Amino acid sequence: MPIPIIFLVLFAALLHASWNALLRSGADRLWSMTVMCIAIAITSVVAAAFMVPPAIESWGYAVLSALLHVGYNLFLVRSYRVGDLGQVYPISRGSSPVLVTLGAAVFAGESITSGELLGIALVSGGIISLAFRGRSLSVPSLPYALGTGGFIAAYSVVDGIGARLSGAPLAYTVWMCALWGVLMPVVYIGLRDTRSLFCVRPGTVTALVGGLVSLLAYGMVIYAMTEAPLGAVSALRETSVLFAVLIGYVFLGETLTARRILACAVIASGTLIIG
Repeated sequence: MPIPIIFLVLFAALLHASWNALLRSGADRLWSMTVMCIAIAITSVVAAAFMVPPAIESWGYAVLSALLHVGYNLFLVRSYRVGDLGQVYPISRGSSPVLVTLGAAVFAGESITSGELLGIALVSGGIISLAFRGRSLSVPSLPYALGTGGFIAAYSVVDGIGARLSGAPLAYTVWMCALWGVLMPVVYIGLRDTRSLFCVRPGTVTALVGGLVSLLAYGMVIYAMTEAPLGAVSALRETSVLFAVLIGYVFLGETLTARRILACAVIASGTLIIG
């Protein structure tokens, strides 16, 4: 994998961990996520106005990805309702690289070297191990965290294929994100109401900034997927859990044990092998 792509994905991982920490620290996470999506929609629509549309072959993938992103949003919010960042995030992010690798092999016809496969396994295993407490994996929101990982894998494969067919990965990104950003408020209104969505609350600015950060991070990842194998990109992206562990420790009061430090070392080793 080209060195510039590696650093691009690692920077996207840092951004991704940052907005997840913002979401986890919010009082009303469904509202925060929806406000983030509004920021994503507005920014994407403005950007799309200055771009040539992606190739028509990619439009179906963009629609499917937007729907999958909404499902991801709902599962992630539900996961954080009863789980902490240090457990939910590793499970949801750690379960996806292997699924992405399998999906890319089946649907995109990708092959992967034994070294890359080993690196992906180390990254995924190291990430999931961060969620353990002693020898047990006691996470009240485990089904939702695993479901979140499934959605991540699904939209990653869909976007990887769609971006390659689009002929313009950046245009594909903003069109897909514009649709996703419009769908999420519709879902929120269906679940709650219009008034509570558009009222100004503490954290509004934080949520809007989080949406912009999320858009930037995922745009980087989609571009990387057009230049490198989907599974390897996904595994590198999920090193965001390293940043999440540090953010959870420094800002959210979560514990950092010797086991977690060892798991981080395993993840770093897998990253080096992939690179």
